[in-house]
Amino acid sequence: MDILKRIAEYRDREKKLVWEGTFADYLDIVKENPQVVQTAHSRVYNMIAKAGVETDSQGNKKYLFFSRELFGLDRSIERLVEEYFHSAARRLDVRKRVLLLMGPVSGGKSTIVALLKKGLEHYTRTDEGALYAIKGCPMQEEPLNLIPRELRPELEREFGLRIEGNLCPSCRFQLKEEYNGRIEDVPVVRVLFSEDDRVGIGTFSPSDPKSQDIADLTGSIDFSTITEYGSESDPRAYRFDGELNKANRGLMEFQEMLKCDEKFLWNLLSLTQEGNFKAGRFALISADELIVAHTNEAEYKSFIANKKNEALQSRIIVMPIPYNLKVSEEERIYRKLIHQSDLADVHIAPHSLRAAAIFTILTRLKESKKQGVDLLKKMRLYDGESVEGIKDIDIQELQNEFLDEGMSGIDPRYVINRISSALIRTDANFINALDILRSLKDGLDQHPSITPEQREKYLHFISVARKEYDELAKKEVQKAFVYSYEESAKTLMDNYLDNVEAYCNWQKIRDPITGEELEPDEKLMRSIEEQIGISENAKKAFREEILIRISAYARKGKRFDYNSHERLREAIQKKLFADLKDVVKITTSTKTPDENQLKKINEVIARLVEDYGYTPASANELLRYVGSLLNR
Repeated sequence: MDILKRIAEYRDREKKLVWEGTFADYLDIVKENPQVVQTAHSRVYNMIAKAGVETDSQGNKKYLFFSRELFGLDRSIERLVEEYFHSAARRLDVRKRVLLLMGPVSGGKSTIVALLKKGLEHYTRTDEGALYAIKGCPMQEEPLNLIPRELRPELEREFGLRIEGNLCPSCRFQLKEEYNGRIEDVPVVRVLFSEDDRVGIGTFSPSDPKSQDIADLTGSIDFSTITEYGSESDPRAYRFDGELNKANRGLMEFQEMLKCDEKFLWNLLSLTQEGNFKAGRFALISADELIVAHTNEAEYKSFIANKKNEALQSRIIVMPIPYNLKVSEEERIYRKLIHQSDLADVHIAPHSLRAAAIFTILTRLKESKKQGVDLLKKMRLYDGESVEGIKDIDIQELQNEFLDEGMSGIDPRYVINRISSALIRTDANFINALDILRSLKDGLDQHPSITPEQREKYLHFISVARKEYDELAKKEVQKAFVYSYEESAKTLMDNYLDNVEAYCNWQKIRDPITGEELEPDEKLMRSIEEQIGISENAKKAFREEILIRISAYARKGKRFDYNSHERLREAIQKKLFADLKDVVKITTSTKTPDENQLKKINEVIARLVEDYGYTPASANELLRYVGSLLNR
């Protein structure tokens, strides 16, 4: 990579985005593309929509703008986009509200805001997101605000748009004194949002309430210019550099908003309701911006308990952002955090992050009152796994059972910290699930917010995660012992289905070698069905159920395969592994393997490395561990 060449290319791209003309030139742009006059909320929504939307079979939407960085929050994001951004973009009343993201630590609130900021910076550099402002305006004022109110209705009808704001004091003075009221001569430039340059994106972080100055939000008087301009009400003597000024037409992040003194927050009342705010000795200043704040549940409850805050409460839209509740998505979160850290080059054995994710998700779930659904089944359902006897509609009921599910539990950063601790303590060049679970267990004593009751509960969840990993580990090794596992499973299933079809239809099976017609192989069918507890009395109903499922798939033009029936797949797996168990047990547990056993072990290790993502050391450790499990 030639970095100097890339820098030059970047500089050229930025130069091509520069545009300057008169107000008359800008009117031509508006005639051609009225979209450039969109509101701040509309700009944010269009930016999100442009990135793409995917809809699943249940009608749930996934917004790609967020999904590349945030995992497992699709329901919360869909609600945020549909109920707030989409409605606000259509000028409904929610745009006159502060957006408050509420959720637990490390739940994704800050990431959502960071994505919106970064997205706006990029979006204003595209043709769809281009916006223009009066040159020299400290608030990047919409040029159409130059048009007197009496003339606006006619222009709005002609162009199919709406003009809402008033000129800021600086532009009003400039129009009168420098251009003698000649609006058509006022220069207009293209604006590129930048958080670093404080253009269109502002960030406010509260300090000590006693020393907090409202000037941080609304700007302040430049006392060094008073003698020159003679009055505090002269716009030239005022610095329009508060966060509300700089975020005009874009977004302002209000960090830890609820930690501010309530008197300080009163300045947001007129901004949210009327779209303006008071600054210095000027008339109300128009502002079109999206204000996003974030907080945790405890602070929000304290805020709403204070009667003095009732006026502001009615001007806030609260969007809960709970923790992710899907194991597979939690794994993605860990991989992302690991990739961002110095741990990226360390080998973490397969299923290690899944074991940690199982523990973490269990700490966030609430016990369902629905009969037959324990936390483990609930966890699997949430992760998209099929659980026998529970239909899709039940999942929706489970998700709606507790509105605050996911608002508590173990956070991802705690898990990453414990993974780091496990890495420091190991002498090997890898860590596995047992190392991580052990580190998670040790860390519970150091966790400041965990009560003794919670600790006991979490220790149980670590034990559950360990058992889940044990099953995964055994299956992994048994698959590695079976050469071409998927092919063996498919062959066994096809053989079973042929016999089931003959049995249900009162037919015989033709031997493929001798051509002889034989009765269905009852011994084979029962050896598979017994693996999942199908009794002699229940075998006929089970076989008919399989045949009905095959028929249903055929009508829909779909092929019935190894993964089409959860219980049958489990039975096939168990049958294969049962036949192989003794071989695995003897081979993995022998302290001094003979030549044939050693050859088999080396073949299995090679397969674990090539096909399953292990290193030779972690594969060898896995074999030893599974050997100990099978000997218990």
